[in-house]
Amino acid sequence: MSEDSVVVVCGGGGFIGGHLVADLRRQGFKKIRSVDIKPVSDWYQTFPDVENLQLNLQEKEACEKALAGATVVYNLAADMGGMGFIESNRALCMLSVLINTHLLMAAKHHGVSRFFYASSACVYAADKQRDPNITGLKESHAYPAMPEDGYGWEKLFSERMCRHFREDFGLATRVARYHNVYGPNGTWFGGREKAPAAICRKVLEAKFSGKHEIEIWGDGTQTRSFMYIDDCLKGTQMMLHSEVVEPLNLGSDEQVSINQLVDLVESIAGLKLKRAYKLDAPKGVNGRNSDNELIKKYFGWAPAIKLREGLEKTYAWIHDEMKAGRYKE
Repeated sequence: MSEDSVVVVCGGGGFIGGHLVADLRRQGFKKIRSVDIKPVSDWYQTFPDVENLQLNLQEKEACEKALAGATVVYNLAADMGGMGFIESNRALCMLSVLINTHLLMAAKHHGVSRFFYASSACVYAADKQRDPNITGLKESHAYPAMPEDGYGWEKLFSERMCRHFREDFGLATRVARYHNVYGPNGTWFGGREKAPAAICRKVLEAKFSGKHEIEIWGDGTQTRSFMYIDDCLKGTQMMLHSEVVEPLNLGSDEQVSINQLVDLVESIAGLKLKRAYKLDAPKGVNGRNSDNELIKKYFGWAPAIKLREGLEKTYAWIHDEMKAGRYKE
């Protein structure tokens, strides 16, 4: 892919999309088109030398406009958030199927050379995630299908769409299953934030208020792995340019419980909090971790940035946002 290639980032106003646009600029790409449904003033990162378009990619005409002349497409666009959002908005999450469907149709129409789809660990079968001490989810664990209701079903269906556009129409599609991406310049307030940002915000609220208490969703024993944004960007672009056509895990295999996640953020903040467990809150599956055997086999690489390192940067950024009063809905 040359520097003159037209690279389109769908969902470019969001967390991962904004970082991807920034990284493409750093690499010297001159023709970057960033597309998002939000007004440009609400995007997490914007750049004056990037073509920024506000479009609703659920609409076919918008996808045609977004992909006109495109060489490469990254589809990161979806209506989504953390567990509190996706468990309460299943229909909205399912409607993201329109985005990927219309983008694939437009990519075929415009002769796009490479198409990346951001899938999710939520595609994995629920019965593989009942134990907090899960060893890791292999790519094969997506079938027989029993994904996260709503959001996970949409992701799994859209993976299949990518596969069949590749097999039937020759569109070079690549798919990564993201595992809990986090970092600065993302959602940390308002209901769509994920666990790392939410815990950082709650610890900072306790620190600033002097009320040293924190509410934790569930009993805190549920386990996850969290991937720092820099690893996500590297893996995403590596997969796009590869000849690996099957969906691959893209996630850290450093598994922690939510209680351990709170321990880490408390350590960074230099305080200990009294914990209140909200047992009726959305908490997702009991255990989820990334098995990185396949990505290591294909690339000799896997996400490796330690959770502590990434959380320190995320905490510092949210600290500055809160001090400046920039609450993002």
